[in-house]
Amino acid sequence: MALLYVPCTAGRAPAIPALKGRSLLLRLRAHPGRSGRGTFRCALCKLQLLRRHSDAPRRWESATGSALHPRAPHTQHPAMSSCARVALVTGANKGIGFAIVRDLCRQFPGDVVLTARNTARGQAAVQQLQAEGLSPRFHQLDIDDLQSIRALRDFLLKEYGGLDVLVNNAGIAFKTIDSTPFHIQAEVTMKTNFFGTQDVCTELLPLIKPRGRVVNVSSFVSVSSLKKCSPELQQKFRSETITEEELVGLMNKFVEDTKNGVHRKEGWPETAYGVTKIGVTVLSRIQARKLSEQRGGDKILLNACCPGWVRTDMAGPTATKSPEEGAETPVYLALLPSDAEGPHGQFVSEKKVVQW
Repeated sequence: MALLYVPCTAGRAPAIPALKGRSLLLRLRAHPGRSGRGTFRCALCKLQLLRRHSDAPRRWESATGSALHPRAPHTQHPAMSSCARVALVTGANKGIGFAIVRDLCRQFPGDVVLTARNTARGQAAVQQLQAEGLSPRFHQLDIDDLQSIRALRDFLLKEYGGLDVLVNNAGIAFKTIDSTPFHIQAEVTMKTNFFGTQDVCTELLPLIKPRGRVVNVSSFVSVSSLKKCSPELQQKFRSETITEEELVGLMNKFVEDTKNGVHRKEGWPETAYGVTKIGVTVLSRIQARKLSEQRGGDKILLNACCPGWVRTDMAGPTATKSPEEGAETPVYLALLPSDAEGPHGQFVSEKKVVQW
């Protein structure tokens, strides 16, 4: 053939000059089909997935006379990038996040991006999974750094044209025996767990593709902490009409109240981590409501969840669950079938909706 044109879901037929004058031994689907396991939205997506099989590079090389490496930078055709599916997990170099990435690599039909604040640790985590025969990608992400978040956003737009699955797992907690003054614990924990997660959502939610999935890893501590709040605060946090701006105001008020030593008087519980996770759960409810109002036809599902009490650096060695067990509910929500109607805007524990 003189030149191969491969139709894509965008309705264009991009030329692939590298195939000029060569024969192609692969039979490609010519038009979008139902996306799902075993089917492909377009020929380029099929090509992308085919490359992940161990013998695919050899088959491609025999067909074209040159090897095509799935991770070669700056060589992917733009149409291939925009058709490829991608899932991303924050705070994933260890613990629950690492276990989520492992499960997604095994089950998600697309690329999985492992992110971590520390590049060396993130790359080491990727190498560990590669030794298990898995193929995650790595991108640096510090959710406390807006520039870092936007660099990740730009990477996703360039490489994939968007994002299919987002798991917000990154978070911190002080040990119960930590002697750091409570108001400092409150400010530091709030900055990462709530405001960092909010910033990631602000930048990445607009990238979520139709039928995408968003999982905000919260904690059952949010439920128990809510019950320890004053009736007035409970009413606000349970409101179906609370806005993101109002929630931000409440989170800031908690930090200020701890600085002024009046947080108990103002109705707050004695747990900075718990209040930040109240914020994450309520933020998830607000975000889900916005998605339903603004992009209802896209069938995006967004939920908060509790992974359980998991043996991690944060929770300690006496916790009841392994990281692999802790990953089960987040992965379940991340892989909800494309035709699923819910859950959406819920708090989920052990794969079941818990009343907020």
